[in-house]
Amino acid sequence: MASFNHTSVNHIVFYLLGIPGQEDLHMWISIPFFISYVFALLGNGLLIVIILNKSTLHEPMYLFLCMLAGVDIVFATTTEPKALAIFWYNSREISLNSCIAQLYFQHSSFISESGILLIMALDRYIAICYPLRYTMILTHSLIGKIGVAVFLRAHCTIFPMIFLLKRLTFCRNNILPHTFCEHIGLAKYACDDIRVNIWYGFFVLVSTVILDIVLIFVSYVLILRAVFRIPSQDARHKALNTCGSHVCVIILFYGPGIFSVLTQRFGRHIPLHVHILLANISMLAPPMLNPIIYGVKTKQIRDQVVYVLSLKQK
Repeated sequence: MASFNHTSVNHIVFYLLGIPGQEDLHMWISIPFFISYVFALLGNGLLIVIILNKSTLHEPMYLFLCMLAGVDIVFATTTEPKALAIFWYNSREISLNSCIAQLYFQHSSFISESGILLIMALDRYIAICYPLRYTMILTHSLIGKIGVAVFLRAHCTIFPMIFLLKRLTFCRNNILPHTFCEHIGLAKYACDDIRVNIWYGFFVLVSTVILDIVLIFVSYVLILRAVFRIPSQDARHKALNTCGSHVCVIILFYGPGIFSVLTQRFGRHIPLHVHILLANISMLAPPMLNPIIYGVKTKQIRDQVVYVLSLKQK
C-alpha cells in the first residue's frame, strides 16, 4: 500500500530554487545577469540589422554570423527571463510542460549554435583554400539550405526528448536546485528507469556537439596546412587574421561548457551554487560577447556600427 501511494504521485508542477544557499544575494546576482542579457539582445539585434540592411555584407561569412546572432538571442532568452523572475519576484513555479519546452529550446539552440560554428569553420576553409571559387561554391541558395539543415538537425535530435520525459512519472521530488530546467536534471526525479534518457542524451551529445568539435578541429588543421604553404608572410598573416574572430567565439562557446561539465564530474567538493553559476555563465557569456568579438575584430562590421551610432547622435 505504501508503494502504491508513492508511485501514485506524479508532479506536474516544479519549483526552481535559483541559486541554493545564496537566496539573500539573488538581487545582487541578478544585476550582472540582467546587464549581460540586455547586452546580448542589443548586440546581436544590432548585428542582425546591420548585416541584413547592408548589401555589401551579404557575403557567406556575414550571413552565417547573422544566423549565429539569431540563435544567440534565442539561446539567452530560453533561460534568463525565468532566472531574473526568480531573482526579482521569487517566481519559482514552473509547469512540467513549460520545463520541457524550456529545455527543448535551450538544447536545440545549443546544437544549432554548434552546427553554425562548424559551418563557419568550413566557410573559412573554403575562403582560404579556394579563394577564387569562394562565392561560386557558397551561393545564397546553398547558404539557405545549409541553415535549414543545421536547424533541422538540432530540432530533430532534441524532439524525441519531449516524449522521453513525458512518459516518466515524477514522484521523487518537485524541487529543482537550479535557475533553469535540464534534461537529465529533470529526469532524475522520476520513479521510472531513465537509462533510455541517459543513453539518448549521450547519443545526441556525441552525434552533434562532439562530432562538430572534431570536424572543426580537422578544418583548422587543413586551414593551417594551407596557410603555411603560402610563400608571403603578409598573406599568411592576413589569412590567419580572418580566422581570429571565429577561433575566439569557438573557445568562448565550448570552453565554459566543457569547464562546467568537468567541474560537475570531478569537482564534487565544489559547492552546488558554484556549479549553477558556472552553468549560467556558459549560457550568457557567448551571446553577450560574440557581437563584441566580431565588432572589434571585423573592420566591415566595426565601420557599420560606428556609422549607425553616429547617425543616432545626429
